Amino acid sequence: MQRKKLMGFVALMLCMALLMPTVTVNAATTIYNEQTGTEDGYDYALWKDYGDTSMTLTGGGTFECWWDNGIGNALFRKGKTLGCTQSYASYGNIKLDYGVNYQPNGNSYLCVYGWSRNPLVEYYIVDSWGTWRPPGSSAKGQITVDGGTYDVYETTRVNQPSIDGNTTFKQYWSVRTSKRTSGTITVSDHFKAWANLGMKLGNLYEVTLCIEGYQSGGWANVYKNNLTFGGSSSSSGSSSSGSSSSGSSSSGSSSSSGSYVTQCENMTLGGSYAGKISSPFSGVALYANNDSASYTQYFGYGTHNFTLRGCSNNDKMAQVDLYIGGTKKGTFYYGGSYPASYTIKNVSHGMGNQEVKLVCTSDNGTWDANIDYLEITNP
Repeated sequence: MQRKKLMGFVALMLCMALLMPTVTVNAATTIYNEQTGTEDGYDYALWKDYGDTSMTLTGGGTFECWWDNGIGNALFRKGKTLGCTQSYASYGNIKLDYGVNYQPNGNSYLCVYGWSRNPLVEYYIVDSWGTWRPPGSSAKGQITVDGGTYDVYETTRVNQPSIDGNTTFKQYWSVRTSKRTSGTITVSDHFKAWANLGMKLGNLYEVTLCIEGYQSGGWANVYKNNLTFGGSSSSSGSSSSGSSSSGSSSSGSSSSSGSYVTQCENMTLGGSYAGKISSPFSGVALYANNDSASYTQYFGYGTHNFTLRGCSNNDKMAQVDLYIGGTKKGTFYYGGSYPASYTIKNVSHGMGNQEVKLVCTSDNGTWDANIDYLEITNP
């Protein structure tokens, strides 16, 4: 009798297993040594001189990092490599929305980080730090950006590592007067304020969210990192002290070259049902016909490639139409629920400010379109 009961139980468990859906888990990638690459439209880099480190890529702009007390210097960063093709003014408003569980043990920075060429400059916008507030010199001025106050510094590094090898270069700093680990950083407003203090950047090499550790230990979980280009500035970046010059640059986004990524959750939503989602990524769901996500992009060149990352909410074919300036330019197709990126190449469009709009127009009630981010590149 006991044997019959056991066999019946086993048979029941087998039936339940067959009825349960299959779940595929995609393992995150962890790197331990110097490496660069791209994930979901974001460029990442781990740089160090020596010591034990790890960086786990968790999708989009997010990542986790760890550094051991025995390191010399290590930088973990994720954002956009721009290649020094144009000045910051050409990209319009550069903004980063971020959130970090930041646990330094010693000397460390949580910052926006990057370089420019002509002149060669290493720059920092520091929102939090460990046991030491950088950079240890006298402030050149003070600015207010995004409702926060920052001290501005200019320092010089002599025969030190750079994107052009060991050489001498300037460092520009904005260091917040009080720490924070989440919020909005309007990067371009810092650049404008620096220019007003005579600190001019050259062509941008990169804009990244960076965790840096120096002869210390610690870890961080960057759970939000949304970098956008274009649109109007949200704050003035005004200088409240220090000498001023006329070196400020104009705003407005020109995509004559380079690459521009706009997160769909930062776009303007339209239609009866469009809404923000957190799974399978932070983005937008277009649930019905005429649901849309749109924003204004300034174009200084008349042809670009448009790449949209997204997916269907099931195994049906989802469709999203691309409109520029009110004219349909093509359709993105997503054949399943696994996120993928598809490109419409060599799209001709108007110049100057144009409405870029992503629209659900072929919904037959059997699928929803989930969209993550739109990337615009040169053909």
